Amino acid sequence: MKGDRSTAGVDIVQERRKAREEAKAVESKVVLSTFEECAEAYIRANWSTWSEKHRDQWPSSLKRYAYRTIGKLTIPEIKPSHIHDLLKPIWVEKRETANRVRGRIETIIAKNVDIDDPDFRNPAELTRQLREKLPKRPKRVVRHHPALPYADAPAFMKLLAGAPGTAAAMLRFLIFTACRTNEAVEGRWSEIDRPGSTWKIPGERMKMDQDHYVPLTDPALAVLDEMRDGRQGELIFTNPDAGAFSENAMLAVLDRLGYGHVTVHGFRSTFATWAEECTDYPDGVREAALAHKYKSETTAAYQRGQKLEKRRALMKDWAAFLTGANVVQLGDRAG
Repeated sequence: MKGDRSTAGVDIVQERRKAREEAKAVESKVVLSTFEECAEAYIRANWSTWSEKHRDQWPSSLKRYAYRTIGKLTIPEIKPSHIHDLLKPIWVEKRETANRVRGRIETIIAKNVDIDDPDFRNPAELTRQLREKLPKRPKRVVRHHPALPYADAPAFMKLLAGAPGTAAAMLRFLIFTACRTNEAVEGRWSEIDRPGSTWKIPGERMKMDQDHYVPLTDPALAVLDEMRDGRQGELIFTNPDAGAFSENAMLAVLDRLGYGHVTVHGFRSTFATWAEECTDYPDGVREAALAHKYKSETTAAYQRGQKLEKRRALMKDWAAFLTGANVVQLGDRAG
């Protein structure tokens, strides 16, 4: 009969509607990128702003720990159970790696969802459910970095000044600036303002994710002048292959000089103890020199004021103490 929608018991309209829905589902599946594709797009977009460390760690960690489980899934297909499965093998044994991998996955997922979706919940978020399902981690044991007593620092610096090699020069620069190991290892010439005697470390290399300005004293500038004579590329301190040093290079220098019992990071403690016990600079100035986050809002507000020149004076006194030019004692700077 004309107009009859059924043929041999088949509803043609219903079949066509079903076919359209199936086609739409297939189309949406094709349009949506996989997690691996989203991750690679995110890495490409941020590559130029990242440090060498981030450029190495982001792709390698995701490839090793994430792609095998969720790499071929689209973002809507990823469930908290997937995140649990990929984190479980490394949650206890590789604590920091697991934390970073989870955070990177969470960031990539968040980058690829509708900001106005009220029902979205990031499956990589460290919820109580996920935390409870993962293996229990033992409590951290706080280990302080062995530091050189500040009274011994001038004698050590005299010994270090005679040590050959770029790694030894890098260690001298690190001690004069009280910076962290990675900040010195990845230091670049473009960050140095020679006329202004200032080193601007970009936020991506800083623990606080904020640009940090380091006043450079004459001894620190002298180290840079030594390195500039044999400059190779953008890195300030380069290994024999013109690449970046391992973060263990300065530890090897300490070991060769007979100071294997102290750590490179420990020199920040040496500086902090000297500044507290031998000078009368305010806490805010000392903390700013170490690029520490301030617990006190009052201190943080103070640091947004005239801090650079006050820190320049502090670092000048530190350099004088290390080189034996002048031993600053508490009360030397009255007023």
